[in-house]
This record gives sequence, C-alpha cells and structure tokens, in this order.
Amino acid sequence: MINGKRRPDAVGKTLAAFLASEGYRTDRVVVEYNGKIPDRSRYGEIVIAKEDRIEIVHFVGGG
Repeated sequence: MINGKRRPDAVGKTLAAFLASEGYRTDRVVVEYNGKIPDRSRYGEIVIAKEDRIEIVHFVGGG
C-alpha cells in the first residue's frame, strides 16, 4: 500500500527506484515506511514487499 492505494508494480523495486519512477525528488519528500521514517541514505537498500505500508509526503513550495 502506497499512500492508501495498492501498487503491485512497486513490489520488488527499491524505495529509491520507485520514487524515481514516480518523479519524486528525494530531497523534497518524507517517506514513512511501515510506521517509521528511514534515513534517505537507506532508500536504495529498502526493497518494497507486498505487505509494506508506505506513505509519501511531497513538499510543495509556494508563497
């Protein structure tokens, strides 16, 4: 589950690869992975599994 939606296409990808494929810049998002916020340096090590729950919060600037 990613942001409340099933995403079977994400299973098996690293978190870094998924974020890149969706157009997210890692310096502009915060990711909650199974209830915890991993360090950005670990995004390339975390492989998304079917039972994972991921929330991605994207920062948008404005004025």
